[in-house]
Amino acid sequence: MRLQTKLILIICSLLVFVIVSLGSMFYYIMTSALEDQIGTRALKVAETIASMPEIRHAFQTSDPSPIIQPIAENIREKIDAEYIVVGNREGIRYSHPLPERIGKEMIGGDNGPVLEGESIISKAIGSLGPSLRGKAPIFGEGGHVIGIVSVGFLTEDIELITDVYQSRIELVSLIVLAVGLLGSVLIAHNVRRSIHGLEPKEIGELYTEKKAILESIREGIIAVNRDGIITMANRYALQLLELPIRAKITGRHIEDVIPNTRLYEVVRTGEAEFDHEMLIGDHEVIVNRVPIINRKTGVTGAVSSFRSKSELYRLTEELSQVKQFAEALRAQTHEFSNKLYVISGLIQLESYQEAVELISKEANVHQNWVQFIMREIPDPMIGGLLIGKFNHAQELKLIFEIDHESSFGDIPEHIDRKLLITIIGNLIDNAMEAVLASGDEREPHVKLFLTDLGEDLIIECEDRGIGIPEETAKVVFEKGFSTKAGANRGIGLALVQQAALKLNGYITFHKNPGGGTIFTAAIPKNSPERSRDTHEHATSESNH
Repeated sequence: MRLQTKLILIICSLLVFVIVSLGSMFYYIMTSALEDQIGTRALKVAETIASMPEIRHAFQTSDPSPIIQPIAENIREKIDAEYIVVGNREGIRYSHPLPERIGKEMIGGDNGPVLEGESIISKAIGSLGPSLRGKAPIFGEGGHVIGIVSVGFLTEDIELITDVYQSRIELVSLIVLAVGLLGSVLIAHNVRRSIHGLEPKEIGELYTEKKAILESIREGIIAVNRDGIITMANRYALQLLELPIRAKITGRHIEDVIPNTRLYEVVRTGEAEFDHEMLIGDHEVIVNRVPIINRKTGVTGAVSSFRSKSELYRLTEELSQVKQFAEALRAQTHEFSNKLYVISGLIQLESYQEAVELISKEANVHQNWVQFIMREIPDPMIGGLLIGKFNHAQELKLIFEIDHESSFGDIPEHIDRKLLITIIGNLIDNAMEAVLASGDEREPHVKLFLTDLGEDLIIECEDRGIGIPEETAKVVFEKGFSTKAGANRGIGLALVQQAALKLNGYITFHKNPGGGTIFTAAIPKNSPERSRDTHEHATSESNH
């Protein structure tokens, strides 16, 4: 059954129940009040007649009826009662609307309490039919009951009055029900339009899908309403905010969670903001802020998505490494093509011995390099990086050497290989750029030393470049700082430091006695908790 139909049925059923209940209750209260009112009225009239001196004196005569009958009928006509009957203690009538019944016994059987001096209201079946009657005793001079006055209204007449009210109640109920039916249709239609014609099952499925999508996105997402109250935040946003995964931040104001946000400003102005940088805790993030706009009500809130800037840099670095590897393969293909031409020429000149020696030399160089990598650095990601850097160095016409004492096989599983690649790759790139920029006539040379001996993983990269001036030693790891000209500089060493800190390690450097700089990174194998102060202290000591 469709939601709109369900809403109409539920609202109409509720209206019918409420209208019938209230109508029945009102009818009951009204009929009860009417009967009480008529009964009280009959009793008061009966007591008034019983206290009339004329009636009392009439009982002292031999024939009270001629005196009492005119008085009773006159009063009956004025109050529009069905009957007024006056009788003696034996219940013999002295007055009656039908004169022929005068002198006969009163009918109803409810005179007992009245003869004891009590005034009552009762329902009984008299000679004229069922009636509601008020009865009062007539007291003599000695205070004894000498007669009875009974004033009655037929139940049939009372029901005619209540029937009129019942018809009116039913008419009003039908009108209210019709208005309620129209209102339920309008409500159901508006509800269906506000939820874009979706059924509850579809809404539930959309909610589940939205939740899964938000959790699968590797970006922090926070939504707020027009008052700046957080209505939604995904798991990655909690991670960037350094909050527990199950923390509840919905219902809080956005500025209480992120004091320096501009999200509430976007709600106020309705203008989107893209690719803005901001600081959340210790994380630099790239933020997009978009207002939520309703065509009728205007801006109803805003959504912010943000991602760690370091992750974007890491992705950029990985893409750059892929590009460099592709360029290295291209250069290697070009280099080997030249060597193949040389070998072909030697063969054509029948210099077979020289051709064999050239082939053996090239094969031995690469075979020895690859075998060393596979033996001492078995991790495929790090080994592949080093082979790519070796090929790139050949293209740049510089020497890239890995110390023969290097050993890098004992890498614990908990250490992120991507962070190690960031450290090694950026240190090598920085060293290559340094030796190329030095303009030294000596053969450009970069040397890498890796060791897993002891409690730490040690990465040491040595270059014979221009070195780092003392006045810039304290800011060499700051993002954006570089001694080399050009755009997009000053990122590599900052990424190295961030990666080392994430691995609970540190990065330091000192001057190379032969010229240039030696960078050393230490990564603990057992993941000890090192503070930032320890890292800064080690860096400060190495600089001095």
